[in-house]
Amino acid sequence: MHTLILTRHGQSEGNRLNQFTGWIDQPLTGQGEAEAKAAGQSLKAEGLLPEVAFSSELKRANRTCQIILGELGLHSLPIEKSFALNERDYGDLAGLNKDEARKKWGEEQVHIWRRAYDVPPPGGESLRDTVARVLPYYVHSILPQVMKHKTTLVAAHGNSLRALIMALEGISKEKIPSVELGTGEIYIYTLNDNAEIVGKKILKQGE
Repeated sequence: MHTLILTRHGQSEGNRLNQFTGWIDQPLTGQGEAEAKAAGQSLKAEGLLPEVAFSSELKRANRTCQIILGELGLHSLPIEKSFALNERDYGDLAGLNKDEARKKWGEEQVHIWRRAYDVPPPGGESLRDTVARVLPYYVHSILPQVMKHKTTLVAAHGNSLRALIMALEGISKEKIPSVELGTGEIYIYTLNDNAEIVGKKILKQGE
């Protein structure tokens, strides 16, 4: 069996302020740091020790990965950072409070930009665009490590992980927008030798 661990970063300043953050490189809040520590403790309770670690290039995901590894006593494990795992680019929405965006463009239009699979916000990416950069990186860089029987940790973002989960679980483009990952939440997948999912466990914060 092969183990793949996906985790969304802890709460960032953008999350705290209810902003569209995207590629804006914001740090974790104190709560976010605590969520990352809790995620590491949850993995320790599961008896899982990553042998390979990946994160996006954004500090909130990278810091989350560092904290998790630290909680597991793996301070020296290198983290491979890649732009391919970055959050979806929200374009003109980036940095805006979500309520302010609704006032500017309307509730319905903002909902379409947030949840439609293939409709990007002005100057930004759709979820389909995000899938197009996440999936090749998974296939060429992450999956080979998983298939070497190396327990693999990936710390990324709500939309980049949603794109990956869509491919892993074969979720339709109609259903994937409703998949929600809380900050600090962990998905643990067990794969067989054909890279097919044979087990899945979700560890939520506070459980």
